[in-house]
Amino acid sequence: MSVLLMEPFYGGSHKQLMDLLQGEMEGCVLYSLPAKKWHWRARTAALHFMQDVPPCDSYRVLFTSSVLNLAELVALRPDLGRLRKVLFFHENQLVYPVRKNQDRDFQYGYNQILSCLVADTVVFNSAFNMESFLTSISKFLKLIPDHRPKNLERIIRPKCRVIHFPISFPDVCREHDKDPETFFKIMMKLKDQGLPFCLSVLGETFTDVPEIFSEARISLGSAVLHWGFLPSKDEYFQVLCAADVVISTAKHEFFGVAMLEAVHCGCYPLCPKALVYPEIFPAEYLYSTPEQLLKKLQNFCKRPGIVRRHRYQGETAPYSWASLNGDFRSLLTAEPGKDL
Repeated sequence: MSVLLMEPFYGGSHKQLMDLLQGEMEGCVLYSLPAKKWHWRARTAALHFMQDVPPCDSYRVLFTSSVLNLAELVALRPDLGRLRKVLFFHENQLVYPVRKNQDRDFQYGYNQILSCLVADTVVFNSAFNMESFLTSISKFLKLIPDHRPKNLERIIRPKCRVIHFPISFPDVCREHDKDPETFFKIMMKLKDQGLPFCLSVLGETFTDVPEIFSEARISLGSAVLHWGFLPSKDEYFQVLCAADVVISTAKHEFFGVAMLEAVHCGCYPLCPKALVYPEIFPAEYLYSTPEQLLKKLQNFCKRPGIVRRHRYQGETAPYSWASLNGDFRSLLTAEPGKDL
C-alpha cells in the first residue's frame, strides 16, 4: 500500500478515474465521499478526510482531485503533507460558467489556487483546462480589494502538466452545465419538421434537474428510445453502438469522456467550435452556432447514410488507458521529493 487516493466527489468522471487507478494499479487505497452537494464537498471534505483517513507509514503518494482543498488537508494532517501530492483537475473554477460574474463564489477558485501552491504536481486533463486556469489567475485575484498576491501563475506553472483523462474503451466492432435547453430545442424543431430520428438521452442525475428535461421527454414522445442512467456499462455501450450521431451543446467542457466513448463506438460527433473540443476533434465535427447544428442534423435525418457510412477522421487511441497508463504509473510511483 503506497498510494492514497482521495475523492471528495465520487461520481461521474471523478469516480471513473479513481476506480480505474485502483483497479489497474497495485498498492492503491481509496477514501471518498458520495457525489452529492458539490459545494459542501469543496468546503468541508478536508475536515472529513482529516478524521476518516488513519495514519499509515507506507503511503508515498497522495492523489486527489481539485475538489479537495489540499492546503487545508495538509495543515490539518502534516503527515499527509510529507507525501508527494498530485492534484488532478477535471475542471477549474476560475472559468466555470456562471450566469453573472458576481454570482461566482470566490472561495472555490481560491481553494484551487491554494491547492496548486501546496501540490508537488498539478495535472490537467486537457491543455484548454490548464491554460484557462493559469491565465485566469491574475484576473481572478483582482477580486481581492487590496494586498493582492503576485506572480502566482509563475509559481504554479512549472508544476503543471497535461495528461488526458484515461478511458477504458470497450472492445466494440465499430452531460444545466451541458446546455440542455439548446439541445432539446433543436430536437423539438426536427420533430416539428416531421424529420425521422430516434433519440437516446443517457447520463447520471445528481440533484437539480432542469425543467427542460421533463418537458422534452413529453414533447419528443415516441422519438425517445432511451432516457436516463443505465446502471450497466455494457448496456450503455450497446446504446452508443446502436447510435449514429452524438451531440454536445456544452457551455463548459474541460475534456468530454462521454463524447469520446461515443465516437469510439462509431458515432459521428457534433461539438461546439469552442472549449476543449478543437483540441480533440477535427474541424469537420465542429459547429459555431445552434443554426449550424440544426442544419447538419436536418441533413443527416434526410440522408442517414452520410453518417452510417462515415469513418471518424481522428483518433481515440491517444485517450485510452492503454496509451496513458505509463504516465499515471509514473505519477503514482514517484517518491516524495522526486521530480517527475
